[in-house]
Amino acid sequence: MNLSSVSRRDLRLSVEELLAAYATCLDEGRLEEWPGFFTENCLYRIVSRENWDRGLPLAAWLSESRGMLQDRVTALRQANVYGPRYLRHLVSSVQITGVENGKVRAQSNFAILQTLQDDETRVFLSGKYVDVLVAAGEGLVFAEKHCVYDTLRIPNSIVFPV
Repeated sequence: MNLSSVSRRDLRLSVEELLAAYATCLDEGRLEEWPGFFTENCLYRIVSRENWDRGLPLAAWLSESRGMLQDRVTALRQANVYGPRYLRHLVSSVQITGVENGKVRAQSNFAILQTLQDDETRVFLSGKYVDVLVAAGEGLVFAEKHCVYDTLRIPNSIVFPV
């Protein structure tokens, strides 16, 4: 994909398609595929809105490469203990906030619903994605994904990628 020759509308559609594929991958529990949505040298953060707004570096989750994301998947599959759950990501209000130097900046809202097997569905987390994307083949991948959650408290813990 040549970013300089893509219309704004087509670029937004490409971002929406990437976000939909990303959400579906996570919702279906295909965690081994998740790191493939990122560049080799990527940045993935789950950070509170308070820290984001203040420019503070502390994050609930920080990975600085695809290898770190793959390690997290391995830990989830082999080492971590957690109750079975189903997730549903709802992504909306996708906006292109900038295109420059081969990078697309985008922002969107997210809400994640979580259903534990013996419990009702609840809103687990809501916030915004602040993404930096680059062209890869015919599509886009994340160079940076900042998952900025709104609440000051996270229920239980963040087990899975957001």
